[in-house]
Parts: sequence; C-alpha cells; structure tokens
Amino acid sequence: MEWLSWELLIWPGWVLAVLLVIVGLAGTILPILPGVPIIMLGLVLMAWLDGFERVGWGTLLWLTALTLLSVLIDFIATAEGARRFGAGRYAILGATLGLFIGLFFGLPGILFGPFLGAVLGHLVGKANLDASLRAGVGAGIGVMVGTAAGAAIGALIVVWFALAWWL
Repeated sequence: MEWLSWELLIWPGWVLAVLLVIVGLAGTILPILPGVPIIMLGLVLMAWLDGFERVGWGTLLWLTALTLLSVLIDFIATAEGARRFGAGRYAILGATLGLFIGLFFGLPGILFGPFLGAVLGHLVGKANLDASLRAGVGAGIGVMVGTAAGAAIGALIVVWFALAWWL
C-alpha cells in the first residue's frame, strides 16, 4: 500500500470539509438538517487538516460553545414562543417534545411537530381548542425565531473561523 499516502487524502478531506460547511449553512435555513453542528464539523475538519496551525483549540472551543448555544436556542425559542401565546406547562413540554420528535421526521416533522406537540399538550392540560391552537402558533413562531438565530450563529461561526484563519 505504498501508493496510498497521506497526500492523496488531503484533497478529498478539504472537499469534504467545504461541503460540510456549505451543507451546514443550508441547514441553518432548511430545518431538515442540524445546520450549525454540521458547520462546526466541517470547520474542525479544516483545522485538523491544517494541523491546527491557523485555527487553534481556543478558537474551536469558543466556536463549539456557540454551536451548543445554537442548539439550546432552538429548543428554548420553541418553548418560549408557545409560552408567550398563553401556553401552559404541558403545552411547552409538548412543543419541546414535538420539536425533538419532529427531528426524526424531516422537514414536515420539524415544522409541524412543535405545533402539534403544543396543541396536544395544551389540550391535555384541560385547555379549550382555541387556546391550544394559539399555543401551537406560538410554538411555530418560536421555531422560526430559533431558525433565524441558528442562521445568525452559523454565519458568525464561519466569519469567526475565517478571521482566525487569515489574521
């Protein structure tokens, strides 16, 4: 296997890293993909391929913290959106569970999971259908806010990495 050397794997690694960042950026807008974690995976691969010379562990630690913040904001925004529209404890729990379960069902699950979870949770909490639907709408708005925050954090991570790389 003398023909297989490290140099042959460098270019496919860079292509994979760039593709991960591009797919991750798309995933910040399309809720079918966990965008920011995919971006982070691509950036860590880039740093590794460079031997962590241009972007070190300190920068990657901060970017990882932003990645975790993005994931946390996704869940909190859904619950807070439902709460602001009058949802009770069961509706907030239902919206959060709906988002988590919806992740396994692609785009329809991510879009409708929090709504259905909030409506069902609010109904279990003895609310009427009108109040339950309002809670579901709030959860949907929360998902949109979480998506916007994820897109902003994803862009920030890419810019931060680029600045660390070139400065």
